[in-house]
Order: sequence, then structure tokens, then C-alpha cells
Amino acid sequence: MLAYAILFTAIAFEVVGTLLLPITQQFTRVIPSIAVIVSYSVSFYCLSLITNKLPLAIIYVSWAGLGIFFVSLVSYFFYSQSLNWQSIMGLCFIIFGISLVNIYKIH
Repeated sequence: MLAYAILFTAIAFEVVGTLLLPITQQFTRVIPSIAVIVSYSVSFYCLSLITNKLPLAIIYVSWAGLGIFFVSLVSYFFYSQSLNWQSIMGLCFIIFGISLVNIYKIH
């Protein structure tokens, strides 16, 4: 269970880093740029901690898929980016796929 907590921490830091990318203005603003680098570094560090505890496929599917899902969702609210019904359907498929992979774990 601790491995999943670390995985969700990695996902959270990856989402924060990705959401901060536009604020860096192509890495010309120092503080947001440092925040992005730190966020991604913490995310990858957390991923490295759990590679011996969970299968790599589970880690990557969850990290990438939930990252896409949360970045899309948060971007809708904070950056006023649109989500049409096709995008929402795709995000639902991502969650469904992640659920399937986690239910039927790869050993």
C-alpha cells in the first residue's frame, strides 16, 4: 500500500511540474523553472523508489495515464482549456484502461 502512496506522490509532482511549464515562459522565468525541475526530479525519485515493489508496467501505466487525466482536468479549470465530449470520452477510456491493468496485475 505504501508503494501506491509513493506512486500517487510521483503522479502529483509530475502533474504540478507539467502545469507549471507554461508559467516558465520557455524557461526564461527562474522561480517557475526551478519549481518545474524540482517537481519532475521528485516525481522521478519517487518512481525509482517503487520499481522493486511494483511491476514497471503498473508504475508507468498509472503514472502516465493518471498524469494525462489530471493535467487535462486541471488545465480545464486553471487555463480555461476546452474539453469536448471526445476528449472526455478519451479520458474515461484512460481511467478504464488503468483500472484494468491494475486489477489484472502484470507479474
